[in-house]
Amino acid sequence: MLEIFPVHITSFKQERMIRVYLPKNYKKQSKSYPVLYMHDGQNVFQDKDAIGGKSMELENYLDENGLEVIVVGIDQNSDERINEYCPWVNGEYSKRILGKDSSSGGKGKQYVDFIVKELKPLIDHKYRTLKDHTAMAGISLGGLISTYAACCYPQVFKKVAVVSSAFYRNQEEIEKLLQDSDLSSIERFYLDCGTKEAIDKDIISKEFLASNKVIYEILRKKITNTKFDIIDDAEHHYKFFRERTAEIFSFMMSENIDRGATISVDRTSK
Repeated sequence: MLEIFPVHITSFKQERMIRVYLPKNYKKQSKSYPVLYMHDGQNVFQDKDAIGGKSMELENYLDENGLEVIVVGIDQNSDERINEYCPWVNGEYSKRILGKDSSSGGKGKQYVDFIVKELKPLIDHKYRTLKDHTAMAGISLGGLISTYAACCYPQVFKKVAVVSSAFYRNQEEIEKLLQDSDLSSIERFYLDCGTKEAIDKDIISKEFLASNKVIYEILRKKITNTKFDIIDDAEHHYKFFRERTAEIFSFMMSENIDRGATISVDRTSK
């Protein structure tokens, strides 16, 4: 079941649509649930609402599998997406990937602060949540801002999943922030990346994957339960993103991960 309503973002002085998935038995029970926050809310739950016509189809997946989690999708502001999902102005690594300078980025802190200081208290008040069991997930630039949020608020977002993350936009800064951050309270961190993110542009695809590998190498030394999945032939598109849904939720919701061993799955053809 989805509930959709606007929420005011104080720092941006605008309304933003919020989409909340409630488990099938939410109204039949009195229990409380963990919460997963996701970006690009239009593309989280249903194809009919999705930008580009393809979503993660999470409403169907969660219903069919009876997963007991509240998922909060925060709609993107398409005109400001790069600015809001990039904590810093795009740097030199970004220039190498894009082939040009970019002055985009820099509003990521305000966006993350909105989630933590305005949206989360509202969700915790409106719904039966387990306030200390909060996760975050994002795709592409949503992966970048989710990683940033984990660094800024590791005591809040204890589980993180990032899919085909566009770290390259802020590569230098996010690497430094990860190195400098205390991530010991984060319980698990999932990353993945395709080998054909840029389809037939092999050089860009290799750079994209390389940027993700660097982030993984930093994370695996800091977070015991870290998983990096390299997916052969996967492109930067929702028809590929949603194929990873089961694996992401299995890793994020499992309570049986062995402590003391970094988990890495590499599907690249040998």
